[in-house]
Amino acid sequence: MLLYGRNPVLEALQDGRVSEVLVARGVEEAFVAQLKATGVRLRFAPRIELDQLAGTTQHQGVLAEVEDLAWASLDDILDLADKREEPLLIVLLDGVTDPRNFGAIIRSAEVLGAHGVVVEERRSAPLSPVVAKTAAGATSYLPVAQTKNLPRLMDALKKDGVWVYGAAGEAAQDVRRVDFSGKVALVIGAEGEGMRRLVREKCDALVSIPVRGRVQSLNASVAAGILLFEATRGRDKA
Repeated sequence: MLLYGRNPVLEALQDGRVSEVLVARGVEEAFVAQLKATGVRLRFAPRIELDQLAGTTQHQGVLAEVEDLAWASLDDILDLADKREEPLLIVLLDGVTDPRNFGAIIRSAEVLGAHGVVVEERRSAPLSPVVAKTAAGATSYLPVAQTKNLPRLMDALKKDGVWVYGAAGEAAQDVRRVDFSGKVALVIGAEGEGMRRLVREKCDALVSIPVRGRVQSLNASVAAGILLFEATRGRDKA
């Protein structure tokens, strides 16, 4: 996989997954020195070559070939929660197919202390370079897993004592009034469509983010970030 963007490439270098980095001529020396300090082999090329290889001009002057991002397992997520000695905080995505939203949710989940993100195999964006760049290196630290059947996974989590909250703009329950102190799963639906009916029915509760403007809905990744913040804020108070 061709990985681009400074943070994703630097994180991949720390993991030892890169043998050579392609750098655009004219990139500032401070960043080149940062790359050299890792011991990786550098090759310099015209910026247009990176544009063509990455398929975008948003590569920030650096590109690396790395092993494809690998899906984690649910056990990896549960193990991370156990390792931190924290009650589980997991994000379940129902039909988030935009890679930038997917990457942004992974980034928010890692930054705000979640233990993992789970998507349904046939209803998700793949783990692509766009996802990795938008996640800004978070894919190196946060387990991202797939499940064949999201409603079935929700049932299994609930049997294990996890309380499942679904984000829904029309829900009467204000997310700021929710007790997030125990094991929690946050469900984020697709842009526009929201959660599927069966997924909604499997939630223990639906929660909403209060809005004050004329636009009555939030981008999926923004909504996920707000819910994650409220969940972690509630845990800090507990």
